[in-house]
Amino acid sequence: MKKKVLIPTDFSKNAWNAIAYAADLYKREEVEFYLVHAYGDSRSKIANEKAEKELQKTLQHLEIRTIHPRHNYSTLALDLLPLKALKQTIEKYDIELVVMGTKGQTDATDVLFGSNTINAMEKIRNCPVLAVPGNVIYQDPNEIVFPTSYKTHYKKREMQHLFEISRITNAPIRILHVQKKEKLSEAQQHNKELLEDCLDGTQFSFHWLENIDIQEGLLQFVEERKSGMIAFINKKHLFFGSVFSNPLVKKLGLYSKVPVLALHDFRN
Repeated sequence: MKKKVLIPTDFSKNAWNAIAYAADLYKREEVEFYLVHAYGDSRSKIANEKAEKELQKTLQHLEIRTIHPRHNYSTLALDLLPLKALKQTIEKYDIELVVMGTKGQTDATDVLFGSNTINAMEKIRNCPVLAVPGNVIYQDPNEIVFPTSYKTHYKKREMQHLFEISRITNAPIRILHVQKKEKLSEAQQHNKELLEDCLDGTQFSFHWLENIDIQEGLLQFVEERKSGMIAFINKKHLFFGSVFSNPLVKKLGLYSKVPVLALHDFRN
């Protein structure tokens, strides 16, 4: 069965890089890619014609680039705002994953994640989103870091896309816990054991950092190990907003180098 992947594009360098990254990530898989350009409620025939023309150019660039024989590309030009276009396409075509650049045409150096990417990662609740920095050249990730507090339990189906990427790239999953306390509570220990059961059949290992806050600990871990991807489950408490908008993140610029996979919490 073909996997269905949506890639929004504004025809910027960052958007093209996300397309190239997704194609290489799934190079061994059978995939239907949907390239979507949302030009924003203009109802303009000219805007639509321009969008269609640019989408065809993108397809031509893909033909010049190394084409993976098990991939197929469809294009959509939609007179909708970006988030609405994503949600509508996800529902209509039963999309399994969104892959997008971390920034769009503005490419501001002091902005790590553009507003469209943040909106997608925080507001699309029925489909994972993989955000790809514009300067990342694809290589199979050496490992995928999954930070957790062990304060909640996870379901195997919530993590299926993480398991899939781990499988197709042969990348082990590194479960990272950052805590100032010296040991886990009884409830945390129980959740850790449940997570271990969830991970059965995958390559994984547990890691613990003490006496450091979560933002700095995650940054330190990923930077020192040159980890190839970060994955997390986005909950109502907005882990993304608290960690990835932290001033330390902006200072180090780490997430301008590492793709981030936002998974969906089925309890929300």
